[in-house]
Amino acid sequence: MSATVEPTVVIVPGLRDHVADHWQTVLAKRLAGAGRVVRTVAPVAGQRLSLDAQVGNLAATLEPLDGPVLLVAHSAGVITTAHWARRHRADVRGALLATPTDLETPLPDGYPTPVELAEHGWTPVPRLPLPFPSIVAASTDDPLGAPERIAELAQCWGSQILQLGAVGHLNPASGYGEWPQAEELIRMLESDSCSAPLGATPTGEHL
Repeated sequence: MSATVEPTVVIVPGLRDHVADHWQTVLAKRLAGAGRVVRTVAPVAGQRLSLDAQVGNLAATLEPLDGPVLLVAHSAGVITTAHWARRHRADVRGALLATPTDLETPLPDGYPTPVELAEHGWTPVPRLPLPFPSIVAASTDDPLGAPERIAELAQCWGSQILQLGAVGHLNPASGYGEWPQAEELIRMLESDSCSAPLGATPTGEHL
């Protein structure tokens, strides 16, 4: 990677609306305050569960950008990123993929059913290697993705996997607003150092 070109950081949320205290929102503000160029994929208006709409929103965010980008995805946004990578190309220098949602296993009550997800195009989840370096940050007690399932996705994508410990779904409901380690992982991706094995984080530590 050129040392003179700093990638635009593109935040890829899951299926939620804007959440002020979510770590992705906090991260975007911190990076922008430090002079980084940051773009956040806006929530889909209308058919929120449509995969085509989610992928289209990500593509529309990336299309006008000049130069390299670095993706920071969370939850279903990780799956959106995997589907986008099968359909589109951009100068993606790396992707931080935090606590992917396992959409191929029934989710807890209140979440979309397997039938709904299949009807809207989410499954099967792509398992081809991603065409850019990536780090999957995984939780040992995520209610939306069992560790062995997430590890299997990371292996298929060719991602390095970082075990965060018991951090739930790494969201405000799990006690996580700020997640400073995201900035460290972004620096690793930018420096092409994510090929080295990543150490585990102590269980329960707020990162």
